[in-house]
Amino acid sequence: MDKKINSPARRRLIAPALVVTSLACVAWFGSNWQASAQMSLALPLSSVSTAIVKLQSLQESIALRANVLPQQTVFLDAIEGGRVEEKLAEQGEFVKEGQPLVKLSNTALQLDLISREAQVTEQMNFLRNTQMVIETNRLNLKRDVLDTKHQLVTLTRNLKQTEPLVKTGVLAKETLLNLQQDLLYQQQRLELTQQQQQQDETIRKQQLSQLSESVAMLTKNLEFARQNVQNLLVRAPVSGYLSEFNVEAGESRAPGSRMGQIDIPERYKLVASVDEFYLSRVSTGMLAIASLNQHQLQLAVSRVDSRVVNNQFQLEFTLPGEHKVKRGQSVNLTLQLEAQQRDALVLPRGAYLTDSAGQYVYVLDSTTATARKQSITLGKQSADQIEIVSGLKAGDLVITSGYRDFDNADTIQLQK
Repeated sequence: MDKKINSPARRRLIAPALVVTSLACVAWFGSNWQASAQMSLALPLSSVSTAIVKLQSLQESIALRANVLPQQTVFLDAIEGGRVEEKLAEQGEFVKEGQPLVKLSNTALQLDLISREAQVTEQMNFLRNTQMVIETNRLNLKRDVLDTKHQLVTLTRNLKQTEPLVKTGVLAKETLLNLQQDLLYQQQRLELTQQQQQQDETIRKQQLSQLSESVAMLTKNLEFARQNVQNLLVRAPVSGYLSEFNVEAGESRAPGSRMGQIDIPERYKLVASVDEFYLSRVSTGMLAIASLNQHQLQLAVSRVDSRVVNNQFQLEFTLPGEHKVKRGQSVNLTLQLEAQQRDALVLPRGAYLTDSAGQYVYVLDSTTATARKQSITLGKQSADQIEIVSGLKAGDLVITSGYRDFDNADTIQLQK
């Protein structure tokens, strides 16, 4: 029976064989991986479009789409709530200032007006009665003063006539004393009556002032109540186009509810939405070129609304009044982010930028009709061009059509 001999010599022969076999496997897999990595694709030449990298003047700008909106809009709100009885205008109409637009009804306001009118009437009647009483008292005091003065004059005259007669003994001295006593009494009475007259006059003025203020306040409240009832007839605050008017007969409206809006005519602006990436680079005064009614128009940024909504913010451009536009009209804009032009390597913008995410392009060799994938670095851009910072040189022929059908191949063989 044979024995298995595991000698050192045998082990030395097996080890090199295993190493050779492993290296052969690695080389085979490596060659296959390299062949698969270098993907190639054949396409017809007519399916692509090309452009040449050129050194040209470039002024960074972005293309925008703006809408025409009125510069000034006056909102139409219901000052007082109520039920819509009648709609007197239609959306889109031109309305004049003060023109009735909608008629509301509100029973509570009308009853409040009646109540306030009754209060004012009652208070005014009370004021008139008080004025009559005060005036009567004033006249009575005035009459008392007049009577007292008359008594003083009479007593003074009698006293002068009596004094000689008393001295001659014709009349008794008692008669003279009585006249002097009556004269003193009338003098004191006149003084008291005049004091009462002054005091009553002061009180009379205070009462009349308080009553007048009360009546004025009630009258003012009455005017407010009347104005509230008048507000049930909603009128146009300004002249303009009734661009929105959401009112239907029979519906109820709460105070302050929005009923519509009026656009001031012949004064418009352009409003464009811009990606938030440019927020730090945009400021008022920047110039833009607008294509309006087949004419090129230079505009300046009049307002930057820095509020970001859905990753966008808004720019406004004041539009001169001599241009005929309509609300909602769309206008193409080119916003200039740089004040001056400069020389740069550029390529036309195209679908290839979106498909490659701006990371690479396909450079075409016109002699072999072979396009090779080339990594690039992009710079600033304009509405129709983009700067090439690295990866290409002037004169390179680049495929600028879409890359979706290229399957991320490294080379494209174009066939005529």
